[in-house]
Amino acid sequence: MTTGRLTTHALDTARGCGAAGLSVEVRRLSPTLAVLPGATLDEGGRAVLVAEGLEPGVYELAFHVADYHRAAGVDLPDPPFLDVIPIRFGVADAGAHYHVPLLISPYGYSTYRGG
Repeated sequence: MTTGRLTTHALDTARGCGAAGLSVEVRRLSPTLAVLPGATLDEGGRAVLVAEGLEPGVYELAFHVADYHRAAGVDLPDPPFLDVIPIRFGVADAGAHYHVPLLISPYGYSTYRGG
């Protein structure tokens, strides 16, 4: 039986690099609420969030981008335009690899299902 996994990769488009040190929280919202172990992205801005045992349901990743930008020396307003970016998505196939990339800057972001 193939077991699915969940990964992410965040790129800082303003600085042109992986978002090393960016903190991400992981929650499965349905069918039952579960708070899963979060991660801090590695030097390339990557993390394996669920290595095995991915279950069908609705998930949410919460990327703490304001903290990341401040740690990188970016002068943000108070409150910042973007603080925590939530990305909510569905997992239909528990045996598949779900990759959620995030492109960030202090004033914008983009995401998609990667491979």
